[in-house]
Amino acid sequence: MPTAYENAGVSVEAGYEVVKRIKSHVARTNRPGVMGGIGGFGGLFDLASLGYKEPVLISGTDGVGTKLMVAKMVGKHDTIGIDCVAMCVNDIAACGAEPLFFLDYIACGKNDPALLEQVVSGVADGCVQSDAALVGGETAEMPGMYDPDEYDLAGFTVGVVEKGKIVDGSGIKEGDVLVGLPSTGVHSNGFSLVRKALFEQAGYAINAKLPELGDKTLGETLLEPTKIYVKTLKPLFKAGVVKGVAHITGGGFIENIPRMIPEGLAASITLGAWPVLPIFDVIEKAGSVDHMEMYNIFNMGIGMVLAIDPARLDETMSLLSEHDEKAYVIGSIVKQAGDDRVVFTTK
Repeated sequence: MPTAYENAGVSVEAGYEVVKRIKSHVARTNRPGVMGGIGGFGGLFDLASLGYKEPVLISGTDGVGTKLMVAKMVGKHDTIGIDCVAMCVNDIAACGAEPLFFLDYIACGKNDPALLEQVVSGVADGCVQSDAALVGGETAEMPGMYDPDEYDLAGFTVGVVEKGKIVDGSGIKEGDVLVGLPSTGVHSNGFSLVRKALFEQAGYAINAKLPELGDKTLGETLLEPTKIYVKTLKPLFKAGVVKGVAHITGGGFIENIPRMIPEGLAASITLGAWPVLPIFDVIEKAGSVDHMEMYNIFNMGIGMVLAIDPARLDETMSLLSEHDEKAYVIGSIVKQAGDDRVVFTTK
């Protein structure tokens, strides 16, 4: 068998093995509309089979950043794929979309089939959680670009929503209530600061047991997968109670909440209205980060913010409770005064 490509550092046989290993994971994500299987030059999806009258496609793409380095430090790679799916599907869910399918992209220095199967198993888990089909992807072995034990992960998703049910925040008014849905942890943003604060400045070990974090090690806490909010939001969209949604990702409260608010309005956030997760206190102290700057970087325990008409607040909270979802009233919409689109008050 010719060995020129192998001698250049790329294993074709390992690539074939990855495809074999991930087929069972892909099969778990099958949903109505999927046509064919993986292995072709494109993933096929029959949109007409879903019965939308005026379908609008909404797409999103993202990665997980340097959280991958924490996965490497811990030696655990079977949940990082959930993060990748979550970052993409949460974005399009914020527009009211139902995720349809997902594709992943893995770039690596050396194709390790067992490791990559772990990564893709997490991607499949995220797809199952969001009812999205994993219809394809790409694994690129790039020796010289990445070290042999390094990889990067990104993803792309497409969803659909009826044109008349797009959630764009245009109907948000002064007096509307802001409801926060809890996060599961740091999610997948701010990890460059996380690593600097915890490992460089504070000198913590990845397996450190800190009293603030309970039974979990520091690494386990940081690797907690990003919450996927698709199924949480679905009954709210069906009931028509949501005026706007902000996915709290990179940029925290300061950058993301204004993305759903019309000009001339601002969000008034009540500090103390929800429990800030202990990991954020640990990061703040370890890195000597200004407390209010934390809200400009991290989710601080709130992964999604919903704008709700106060007349429908009880209905909203009941729907969330019926699906065993916690929620907190964290503020309201006010007239903008000055340049700030987000202002903070204390409870």
